[in-house]
Amino acid sequence: MSTADPGESIELWLRWKRAYETVRAAVIADMTAASGLSDAELSVLVHLHEAGGVLRQNAMAAALGWDRTRLSHLLTRMEKRDYLARGKVANGVEITLRPAGRRMIDASVPALSASTRRHLMDRLGPADTKALKGIVERLLSDEEAR
Repeated sequence: MSTADPGESIELWLRWKRAYETVRAAVIADMTAASGLSDAELSVLVHLHEAGGVLRQNAMAAALGWDRTRLSHLLTRMEKRDYLARGKVANGVEITLRPAGRRMIDASVPALSASTRRHLMDRLGPADTKALKGIVERLLSDEEAR
C-alpha cells in the first residue's frame, strides 16, 4: 500500500497516463501505416490469434473491456472483410479467425514487434523493461483478483 500524498498520486497518475498514451499512439500509427488495420481491428485479431483462432464473443468483449454493442459493430465490419466469422453456439456467439484474418495478423506481427520495441523497450533498456513487466503483472493480477 502506498503512503504517497494526494498531489504525488495525481502527478504519478497523469505522468503514467501521458506515457501510456504517447507510446500507444506511436505504435498505433506505425501499425495503421504498416497494415491498414485500426487499433480496434488489430486488438481483435491479436486476441483471436492468442486464443488459437476461436473465442466466444462475450469473452472477447471482457478481454478488451468493451461494450458488447461496440464489439458487435466492429465484428460485423471485420466479417465483411472476411477476417473472421461468427456463429451461434450454446449460450452465445463464437468468433473464428478466417484465413484472411490469420494472414493479416501473421503479416502484422513483425511490424508490431518492431514498433513496440522501438517505442517502448529500446527506450527503457533491459532492467527497466523487466521492472515494468513486473509492475504491470502485479497491477493486472490485483485487478483479476477483484
